[in-house]
Amino acid sequence: MTSPDWRADRVGSALRGENPTVLRRLGAGFAVIGDVQFLPGYAVLLTDQPGVERLTDLPRPRRLAYLADLDRLGEAVERACRAADPAFRRVNLEILGNKDPFLHAHIWPRYEWEPAYLVEKPVWLYPPDHWRDPQYALTPAYAPLRAAISAELDALA
Repeated sequence: MTSPDWRADRVGSALRGENPTVLRRLGAGFAVIGDVQFLPGYAVLLTDQPGVERLTDLPRPRRLAYLADLDRLGEAVERACRAADPAFRRVNLEILGNKDPFLHAHIWPRYEWEPAYLVEKPVWLYPPDHWRDPQYALTPAYAPLRAAISAELDALA
C-alpha cells in the first residue's frame, strides 16, 4: 500500500515498497521515474541505503555498483526515449546533492523540440513552474514510457 507521504522519505518508502515511482530495484539503488515529466523519460537513481548523502559516503565497491546502476538506467532511458520520440538528442546524468539530503542521480533526456534558449543549457534553467505545474506531473499517460524504460532495464540486466 502506498503511503500519501512517500515523498517525505523517498528512500525509505522505496525500501518499504511504498514509493509508486519505483521502476526496478537495481544492484545498489532504485530506478524511479521522475515526479515531473516536462522532459519525458526523466528518471532518478535513488540510493538504497538510508543516511547516505553523497557518493563518497559509500565504500568503493558499493560506489562502483551505484555508478554501474546509473550507467544502466541512463542507457535504458536513452533507448526508450529514442524509440518513443525521433527528436531525442541525448541524456544528461547529474549527481548534484544541493537540495535533497540523500544520494540520488538525475537522468534527463534531452530533445530537439526544447526551446532554443534551453536546448544546450542545464535543465535547472527551465522556469520554476515546470516543477510545479500539473501539466508536467507524472500521470498514467506516461505508463507506456515507464514500461519501455523498465523493459530496457530488464534487457540490460
